[in-house]
This record gives sequence, C-alpha cells and structure tokens, in this order.
Amino acid sequence: MSHLLAVLIDVAAIALLTFGIYFPRHHRRDLVTAFLGVNIGVLATAMILGSSTVGAGVGLGLFGVLSIIRLRSSEIAQHEVAYYFAALALGLLAGLESDVSWLVSGLMVLVIVALYVGDHPRLFRHYQQRTVTLDAAYTDDDALRGHLEVLLKGRIVNLSVRSVDLVNDTTMVDVRYIRAAVA
Repeated sequence: MSHLLAVLIDVAAIALLTFGIYFPRHHRRDLVTAFLGVNIGVLATAMILGSSTVGAGVGLGLFGVLSIIRLRSSEIAQHEVAYYFAALALGLLAGLESDVSWLVSGLMVLVIVALYVGDHPRLFRHYQQRTVTLDAAYTDDDALRGHLEVLLKGRIVNLSVRSVDLVNDTTMVDVRYIRAAVA
C-alpha cells in the first residue's frame, strides 16, 4: 500500500509541476511529454532499484546518465533544465523510499515550491535576454552598448559579443538588459 501511496504522491507532484506551473508559463508541449516520461520512468526504475540489493548508488548513477543524455540537446533552455532535474528528483524521491515519510513529502513540496518561486513571471520581470544580430560590425564596446540601449529601450547590464563579421558587416551579441518602465 505504501508503494501505491508513493506513486500517487509522485503523480500528483509531477502533474502540479508540469501542468500547474511549467506549461502555463512556457507552453512547450514537447517538454511536457519529456517531464512526464522521465519522471514516471525514474519512479518505476527507482522503486525497483530501491527494493533490490543494488541500492541508491545505481539510482543516482541513472540520474546522472539520463541528465547527460538529455542535456546534450541545444534546444533546452536553462530554466527548462531546472524543470527537467525537478522531474528526475521527484521520481527518485518517491521511488527510493519504501515508506512515504514526511521528509520525502516535504522535499517533494520543496522542489515544486522552489521552481514556482524561482520561475515566477514577477520575479525579475523587467530583466530580459536576447541574442541580437545587428547589421553593422561593432568593434567598439561602448558604441555597441549605446546602440543596443536605444534599440532595446533599456539599460544593458551584460553583453557578450558572439561574433563580429567585418566582411558582411554584422555583429551577433547576447545581451541582458533591464527593460525601461513604460509610462
């Protein structure tokens, strides 16, 4: 019966994380499938490993292998990496314990609350990030910064030039900025 309770708690946790927090904020259907599949797969594997003599070491090794395989994709953003790890962690937490304890339940709630707060749209809502390709080759950082502040209507807090093409007269830059308040 405690295994059934662990599964129910895990399903409720991953459903809340995926459908209650992630999808309404980011709308990536493909990652909903990934989060659910990884979570349930890790839950099932962890439950089997947790009940055998192999133990938690193999489960944590699985956690690492799955993470490395998926994170090699360039299509996943850093905030999505956090959701991915949360899906893995929820499955491991529910699967490795034979009895559902207050500690495990509390840790699962903590994982969900951390992502709810850390990824909340109101947290740092004026901070933006863009990769911009400009139709001029900027070799002067001050001129580049000034142009970007006018173009993006904000204060540049960080910029990283990815490439300057003097032949084609372009500059590609990653820029982080604070959006100017609209009056």
